[in-house]
Amino acid sequence: MRSARQPQRNSLSAMLLAGLLLFMPLAGPAEDHDPIAERQRLMSETREALKPLIGMSRGQLDFDRDTVQTSLAVFAHTADESRDLYPDGTQSGGDTEAKATIWSDRAGFDQALTDFSEAVAAAQQADPQTAEAFQPVLRSVLGTCRACHDGYRIDKD
Repeated sequence: MRSARQPQRNSLSAMLLAGLLLFMPLAGPAEDHDPIAERQRLMSETREALKPLIGMSRGQLDFDRDTVQTSLAVFAHTADESRDLYPDGTQSGGDTEAKATIWSDRAGFDQALTDFSEAVAAAQQADPQTAEAFQPVLRSVLGTCRACHDGYRIDKD
């Protein structure tokens, strides 16, 4: 059941995500760059940005265009940064969920990242104004997430 406070929570989510995006460049690369830790951080941020979108798609949160666009900006950042976070030598170590297929089928993995990037760009361009218009946009983006995770991520759940 939605309360009168939901739009305020959506706006708060949008502000928090915007703040995250604002300070990401300050984190910058460290001397001891750890691609595994970096990609895990990036995927964690992406999961957090996805949560309000899932809530909206299920009717648990009111549709909020600003939150949608802020989350899509996080996804675009993930798409841009991900390509460089899977160098040779990072197939194992840490608590990676990356399948070896990333390195044995690099062209396929790169195409999956391109598909994700293009779906996110199309979603940003579509700029859905209503919950109804948002549904197919979200499905398109999530389809590219699923395709990449199915082929290139170890399911530890």
